[in-house]
Amino acid sequence: MFKRNRCLRGVAVIASIASISSLATGCGVLTSGTAEDGKPIVVGTTSPPSTLDPAASWDGSWELFRNIYQTLLSYPVGASTPQPDAAEACEFSDDSHQVFRCELREGLKFSDGSALDAKAVKHSVDRIRKINVNGGPAGLLGSLDRVQAPNSREVVFHLNKPDATFPFVLATPALSLVSPKAYPAGALREDSGIVGSGPYDVQSYEEGKEVRLVRNEQYEGYAERQNSAVTIRYFQDSAEMVEALRGGGIDLTYRGLAADDVVEFQGKASKEEEIKLVEGTGTSINYLVFNPKDPWAGKKPVRQAIAQIVDRSAIAHKVYRDTVDPLYSMVPKGLTGHTTGFFDDYGDPSVDKARRILTDAGITAPVPLTLWYTTDRYGSETKLEFQELEHQLEASDLFEITLESRPWKTYVDGYQKGEYPVFGRGWSPDFPDADNFIAPFVGEQNALGTPYEAREISNVLLPRSRRQSDRGNVVKDFEDAQRILVDDARLLPLWQGRQYVAVSRDISGVERALDPSTIMMMWQLSRKTSW
Repeated sequence: MFKRNRCLRGVAVIASIASISSLATGCGVLTSGTAEDGKPIVVGTTSPPSTLDPAASWDGSWELFRNIYQTLLSYPVGASTPQPDAAEACEFSDDSHQVFRCELREGLKFSDGSALDAKAVKHSVDRIRKINVNGGPAGLLGSLDRVQAPNSREVVFHLNKPDATFPFVLATPALSLVSPKAYPAGALREDSGIVGSGPYDVQSYEEGKEVRLVRNEQYEGYAERQNSAVTIRYFQDSAEMVEALRGGGIDLTYRGLAADDVVEFQGKASKEEEIKLVEGTGTSINYLVFNPKDPWAGKKPVRQAIAQIVDRSAIAHKVYRDTVDPLYSMVPKGLTGHTTGFFDDYGDPSVDKARRILTDAGITAPVPLTLWYTTDRYGSETKLEFQELEHQLEASDLFEITLESRPWKTYVDGYQKGEYPVFGRGWSPDFPDADNFIAPFVGEQNALGTPYEAREISNVLLPRSRRQSDRGNVVKDFEDAQRILVDDARLLPLWQGRQYVAVSRDISGVERALDPSTIMMMWQLSRKTSW
């Protein structure tokens, strides 16, 4: 049974998902500041939300959602499995992992004063599937058959197949709870208003610039807020963000710190520095997506030739200055089920091998391809990364590459409409399991908005793995799934990121502030007022 455990609010360090289960936890943690400190803590990031409605988002918008909405289950500090938040307790009530019951905490309310009861939970989940945004979170609910609300505090999820990962899905910000009065059942909320039940209310929101968060006085949940207000400021690039950090305009960076800035902070690390760098391993990945409907990217030999040419080590070293690691499977290092399938099949980059692949397929002229990337999502190096990819492919004389780019919001619209032959994406896990690096990318309805029919993965391997509550028993299924991904070459993993946060020495709590999906729990941050 999933029950609240207050001792999970203990000490932890920034770490990879793989090692988070070994983080030390305990009670009685000392903090340097108090929740009553009046001055907002200001966080800088290059990752603005694409939407404010949870029913539309399967992307980095979750970084904001985690702090303003509530989920039935979540991750207190140090937890590697979901623990109750809006729920009092949750459990599978059958041995087949097909009926999952939750009992809500008593007296929960949304920020508009309306009741957060079982009907509101059912409304929140049902509208995701009814609205069914392309590339939206409905793709996470493939195993859900129906939701029942037998009484005001009980919610019952009936699954159409066994799914031991379902509690992890409920803990994602995709399943954020929303007020039926404020969020229509059949349509997205279009304005910038937010009604949630999370640790913070939104005082003001300026799209692409900043959001001001203040304590939600009606919040009831596990989060023990160490500050009274947080402002998140959105930047176009790392240089602008770092300048603001050094000038006192922000207190810390979250996502988007450029490799050059990381290296500089690493070189200046000392007790005398006003800014320190908090560093840890991570499981975020970066990869290319090939559109099967494109006349060239849809050809398997073209994708295989690209896989044979791309030099991941050069990207990691020349563009990211070794602040990321080359990646050869969609499941990153540190998670059960990781393989090196692309290296095993293709080995070191080879133009000669790539030429043979194309020639054997009857392709003798240079292949024209357009590669798309976003200008304001994954950090300042994204443009340089795609320029390096362009250089590698064109230097082979096998490809003629055109680069195109868009800001994130319109970029998402483009790939969901199938406009891009090849495009770049990043992925931070919804939950710490290899399933979440495979399932979101396959099937008719996936996180990419680009249908990928992989019947053995969708119909055999994933369902079989989800019958196992002991995730150590599913290695073979994940290895087989990755073999199919390598053979198809529809997705091309490039690199695995590390976690870097640059922070003023006046701020504490950063080491405890990242959940297993490396989403920042802003309530853990505080100002040092005394020692």
